[in-house]
Amino acid sequence: MTTDTLTAAGTDANPLLTPSALPYGLPDFGAIQDHHFLPAFRAGMAAHRAELEAIATDAGPVTFENTVLAFERSGRALRRVSMVFHHLVAADGTDTRHRIDEEISPELSAHQDATYLDERLYRRLAGVDPEALTGEDHRLATETLRAFRLRGADLDAAAKRRLAAINERLAVLSAQYGRRMVEGNTAAAVWFASAAELAGLTEQDLAAAAEAARTAGHDDGYLLTLSMFTSQPWLETLEVRESRRRVHEAAWHRGSTDDEHSTLPLAVEQAALRAEKAGVLGHSSWADYALQDRTAPDLAAVRDLLGRIIPAATANARRERAEVETAAGHPVEPWDWPFHAARIERERFRVDASGLRAYLELDRVLTHGVFAAATALYGITFRERPELPGYRPDVRVWEVLDADGAGLGLFVGDFFTRPTKSGGAWMDSLREASTLFGEQPVVTNTLNIPAPAEGEPALLTVDQVTTLFHEFGHALHGLLSTARYASLSGTAVPRDFVEFPSQVNEMWMYWPEVVTAYARHVDTGEAIDPEVLAAIEASSLWGEGFRTTEYLGATMLDLAWHSLAPGTVVQDPLVFEHEALEAAGLDPALVPPRYRTGYFKHIFAGGYAAGYYSYIWSEVLDADTVEWFRSRGGLTRENGERFRAELLSRGNTRDPLESYRAFRGRDADPEHLLRRRGLLG
Repeated sequence: MTTDTLTAAGTDANPLLTPSALPYGLPDFGAIQDHHFLPAFRAGMAAHRAELEAIATDAGPVTFENTVLAFERSGRALRRVSMVFHHLVAADGTDTRHRIDEEISPELSAHQDATYLDERLYRRLAGVDPEALTGEDHRLATETLRAFRLRGADLDAAAKRRLAAINERLAVLSAQYGRRMVEGNTAAAVWFASAAELAGLTEQDLAAAAEAARTAGHDDGYLLTLSMFTSQPWLETLEVRESRRRVHEAAWHRGSTDDEHSTLPLAVEQAALRAEKAGVLGHSSWADYALQDRTAPDLAAVRDLLGRIIPAATANARRERAEVETAAGHPVEPWDWPFHAARIERERFRVDASGLRAYLELDRVLTHGVFAAATALYGITFRERPELPGYRPDVRVWEVLDADGAGLGLFVGDFFTRPTKSGGAWMDSLREASTLFGEQPVVTNTLNIPAPAEGEPALLTVDQVTTLFHEFGHALHGLLSTARYASLSGTAVPRDFVEFPSQVNEMWMYWPEVVTAYARHVDTGEAIDPEVLAAIEASSLWGEGFRTTEYLGATMLDLAWHSLAPGTVVQDPLVFEHEALEAAGLDPALVPPRYRTGYFKHIFAGGYAAGYYSYIWSEVLDADTVEWFRSRGGLTRENGERFRAELLSRGNTRDPLESYRAFRGRDADPEHLLRRRGLLG
C-alpha cells in the first residue's frame, strides 16, 4: 500500500482522531490500522495550527490563561497520535510503519519549527512574567519560555530558516538510522548448523534458537538473535570459542558494513548538522547546547565526574583482564572475556549465572518481585486485564490501583523480542497523567527477552531481571504523577535526571523479602538457597571494572561526536571512534564500548545525543538514595510514601534537584557511587 493510499484510506472513521472510549483512554489497538496514521497526524497538525493561530492573534491583554495555559491545552489530538505511533514504530516497526515514519518525520519537524519560531506567538508568551506566578503555573511558564528560547525563538529570520532546514534533515536521518538499525540487527543474527556449535546453552535456549531459525525462514539449524549491546549475553555460556567469535563479530560490525544496513553515513551527517545547529543557536558544540536544560551545571562538570571515574575503572578492568587471562590460559579476545569471567564467578563465588535462570521465571519475577515491591512501598496493586487489547497478541495490560482501591492507570508489558522491535528496553507513555485534562496515565515497558519455545516458561538472566526492575522504575514515575500539566508530568524531566527513579528501583531485586518471594525454581517451587544470594552479593564487584569501562566507552563516544565544532568534517567514522576513545583514556582493545557508532540508538535515533552520561550522573543520586532507604529500614510504606510524595509524584512540576533536596534533606554525596562501583582507593 502506497503512502498516498494510506492517506486516502485513513480519512474514514479514524479512531485516532477522537479519544479512545476504552478504560483510561487506552488506544484501541484493535481498531487502529496503519492507514490511519498519516491522515491523523495531518489532521492533528492542522488543528494545532488553528489553536496556535488563535493564541498568536488574540488582541486582548496578555494573561497566563490566554497564552501559556492556552499553549498547554493545544495540540491534544496531535499528541495522542504521536504517542501511539512513535511507540509502535519502535516496538513493532514494520516496513510500512518505517515508511510512514520517514514521510511524517520532516512534516512534524516543520510543524514544530513553525510553532517555536513563530515570532507573534513568542511575543505573546513572553508577555507573561513567571515571577508573578506560583507553584505549577510558575514552572509551566518558565519551562515554556525556556523551550522557545532553546529552539531559536530569538533568532533572526535567516537563522530561523537555516535552523528549520537543519531540523527537517535531522528528522529524516534519525528515522532512517532507526529503520536501518532494526533491520541490520535482525539480519546480523547468527545461524549455526548444529547443536554441537552451541554447547553450553540450556535445552530451553536451544529450543528457542531452533524456533527462531524456523521463524526467520531457515529449514534447519539454530539462530542466535543479538541484543543491542556490543557484548552479547550468549558469550557467557557458549563453550565453543569459534561460536563466540562469530557472535561477537556479527555484533561488532553492525551498521558499519557497506550495504543497505549501513548507518555510519547517517551518524556522521547527524553529528555535523547538530554541530552546525548548535552554532546557529550560539553554542560551541551540540554538547554545550544540550546541557542548557539538564541538571548538570555545564559540560565541564560532566567531564570532571567522568575524569574522576575513568582512570580507576580502567585500572580495575586491567586487573580483571589479568585474572581472566590466567583462568583462560591464553590472551583473551573480547569474545573470550565474558565466558571466562563467568567461569571465575562460578568457581570463586559459587555463582552460576546460567543455573540461576531456573529460579527466574518471568511471570513470577514480575508479580512476586517487581509488582510486590511496588505494593510494599506505595500500597499500589495490579490486576491483569486480558480483555483490553494490546498491539500484539503477547502484549499484556494491567490496571494499577492505589491503596484505597481507586484506579491510577494502566501498565502495558511487551516483553519478548521480535524482528520488528528496536533493541534494548524502554518505557513509553501512551497517555500522560494530567489533572488539567482529567487524564490518567497509560505507560508501557518494552523489553527484548528472547521468546521461549511454545509451551516453555520464559527464564530470565540476572541482567534481564535488573532490566525489569529498572524499566518499572520509569513506569512508576509515570503512574504516580500528580501533575496538573501534561508537559510537566511523570518522566518529562531533564534527561540527566530521568534515569534516577528507575535506577533506585533496581535495589529491590535483591531485597531479602522480595528475592525470596520471586526466586523459586520453575519446576519445584523451591526457594533459592540463601547461600546463593549471599554469594551473589559477595561477587557484586567482580566484573565491575568491565561493566563501568564499557559504559564509559559509550559515554565518551557520545560526547566526542557531539563536541565537534561547527564545520568539522569527519572523514572516517571508525577511525574517529577509535581515536576518541583513546583520547579519553580508554582502550577499546581492553574493553569494547557498550555501543559503537553503527548501533548507538540512544544518540542517533533515541533523543540521548550528548546525554548518555545521564546514567552515571543520575547514579550519583541513586546511590545516595539507596543509602537513605537502607538506613531507614528499606522496604517500608513510610519510606515509599516519602519517595513518592517528594519525587515520583512531582515530575517536572518543580526543579528536580529541589525535589531531591526536599526528599533527602541535602544534595547527593558522590562517594556512595564511587564505593558502589569499586572506585574508591
